[in-house]
Amino acid sequence: MQASILKNLDQLRHDARQLSSITEAKINAVLLDLADLAVAETPHILTENKKDLERMDPADPKYDRLLLNEARVAAIAGDIRNVASLPSPLGLTLEERTLPNGLELKKVTVPLGIIGIVFESRPNVTFDVFSLCFKSGNASVLKGSRDAHFSNIAIVGLIKKTLAAHGLPELVYLAPSERESLKYILEADRHIDTIIPRGSQGLINFVRENAKVPVIETGAGIVHVYVDRSADLKKATDIVRNSKTRRVSVCNALDALLIHRERLVDLPAILQGFDSEFQCGVYADERAFDVLKNSYDSGLLHRATPESFGTEFLSMNLSVKTVDSIGEALDHVFQYSSNHTESIVAEDEEAILKYLNQVDAAVVLSNAATCFTDGAQFGLGAEIGISTQKLHARGPMALRELTSYKWVVRGSGQTRQ
Repeated sequence: MQASILKNLDQLRHDARQLSSITEAKINAVLLDLADLAVAETPHILTENKKDLERMDPADPKYDRLLLNEARVAAIAGDIRNVASLPSPLGLTLEERTLPNGLELKKVTVPLGIIGIVFESRPNVTFDVFSLCFKSGNASVLKGSRDAHFSNIAIVGLIKKTLAAHGLPELVYLAPSERESLKYILEADRHIDTIIPRGSQGLINFVRENAKVPVIETGAGIVHVYVDRSADLKKATDIVRNSKTRRVSVCNALDALLIHRERLVDLPAILQGFDSEFQCGVYADERAFDVLKNSYDSGLLHRATPESFGTEFLSMNLSVKTVDSIGEALDHVFQYSSNHTESIVAEDEEAILKYLNQVDAAVVLSNAATCFTDGAQFGLGAEIGISTQKLHARGPMALRELTSYKWVVRGSGQTRQ
């Protein structure tokens, strides 16, 4: 297996040299053709996806991430077209000056090179990664899980078909889905320039701890919404509902609701229908439990334990914590946040500014649902992931975040003493 993987990585690195000579117009044409082919081949994609779904328990939180349907494929195609419509991130002048000795310096954006993505369950990542990498002049190495084995093979097949139709080499490599192959990808520091893990905290930790290739960490999302004493009730109700129930298996979904003690009386209204409509399990602290016990389905209402907080549920479950002040809310977020996405619902501008300034997260929102943490929603096209680290990139990683830079120096014969 190792020899085969390294042979493919050697070929990919050789072929990737052609990326610098492909025009932006051709790149866009490839992406638009791929979007059209994805829609045309939707039945084939869904047939292969069904093979993967049949091997997974529908109760598994990863099931929804694995699921493809016509609407999702259409949305993926739309994201690919969005990427094609965006300006190229390459060749941009970030800095320019002339030194006293006459040397002309220019700092320009360039591709990262070969980008490896290690991901679980989500076959849409295959389309997203290729389109963003290709548009930004990068080749891509995909290491999906066995859960999405058939889906990924089908999707990469369409990508290669589109590239071949334009006379281009295979600029994407799908590594074997077996777990054993991950070791060889993580250690391929002579072939891959950076690795980005997308998946559970366990996967992210494993990649970070075992990779010889530089890692850009896209962390798990332990997401909070704080309802301040000054919050508008309708805004709070709409934001909490949308943040939790829009799609529970994604990293920007709400995990913990923090509510000011003066707004506990509104908690039943904020969570109205969470039991009957969504069958949402609620893990409430003592004060919140006492408020909900006469209005919320007793089979779904539980007393919170220490483990209820700091958990990324990825399912229809929610913890509720009562706080006495915005300071206590900030302390709770500081202790349990994964630095992904945090939101405050408030009308008090002083409280809003305090929360926005003091919360350490890749994305901090006021009076908006957490599900807006998304590359497409930010106008970036698709995204490669949400970076929770502070080196190189933070937040939704799209085209610009998939570039580095180099210094171009033009002289007229200068030599140094």
